[in-house]
Amino acid sequence: MFDNLNWWEIGLLLLLALLIFGDRLPQVISDGLRMLRNLRNMARNATSDLGRELGTDIQLEDLHPKAFIRKHLLSEEDEAALRKPLQGVYDDLRSDVSGVRDELREVADAADLKSAAKPTTVTGGASRSAVPTSPAAVPPKPLDADAT
Repeated sequence: MFDNLNWWEIGLLLLLALLIFGDRLPQVISDGLRMLRNLRNMARNATSDLGRELGTDIQLEDLHPKAFIRKHLLSEEDEAALRKPLQGVYDDLRSDVSGVRDELREVADAADLKSAAKPTTVTGGASRSAVPTSPAAVPPKPLDADAT
């Protein structure tokens, strides 16, 4: 839960909690832990009641509707029969998309090579690389952080 906080930030949060709650901080912490413990017990009781009424052993992860149907209503053969028509379409679509992606990369690489290989001469006789004229080739201007 606090994986992205370092020790300084955790200390600052504790100091802030001490300033806000003062002498009541131990009571507030114990009330919060008691509430968390009660919520866990309620969830555990609800899953055990549901498992007892359904006659199966239910885990908390099984309460997701897809997992519940997959585990309790469909057999493995039914699930395979439902997946089979869609799997072929998925495989075809994936191969088409990867083919298009590869072709786009080849075209982009070829365009980069052609634009880099075209030197132009300026009136002074010195050679310069071509100035991009298309709006897509012009790099965007940096945003002003103070204006946003």
